[in-house]
Amino acid sequence: MTINNYLILITLIIIALSTIGYIFPLNIININKASPYECGFDPLNSSRLPFSFRFFLIAILFLIFDLEIALLIPLPFSLNFTYYQNSIFFLALFIIILSIGLYYEWISGGLEWANN
Repeated sequence: MTINNYLILITLIIIALSTIGYIFPLNIININKASPYECGFDPLNSSRLPFSFRFFLIAILFLIFDLEIALLIPLPFSLNFTYYQNSIFFLALFIIILSIGLYYEWISGGLEWANN
């Protein structure tokens, strides 16, 4: 098959699936899915309610450590380069800085969700 045949086939599949989706839609409406917010907040109450700072802090800490994993994923590939000592040094430095930050949050009580 040539490229033109593939393009025609792909176009026909797209048209067929779009037509089927338009003719036979799923009309099952869920009250939770139809509401404007799916995060647990009641959209009908006042928006001036105080936001939990503890929740915000835990969310930021989660993002920081999630970013840490994303930054550590390419590390095995960087060890294949000539100067792998630099990669190991920056890995150790990165983990030490994050460990110090985690230790500080732990000592200051930032990881405690509820007060005892």
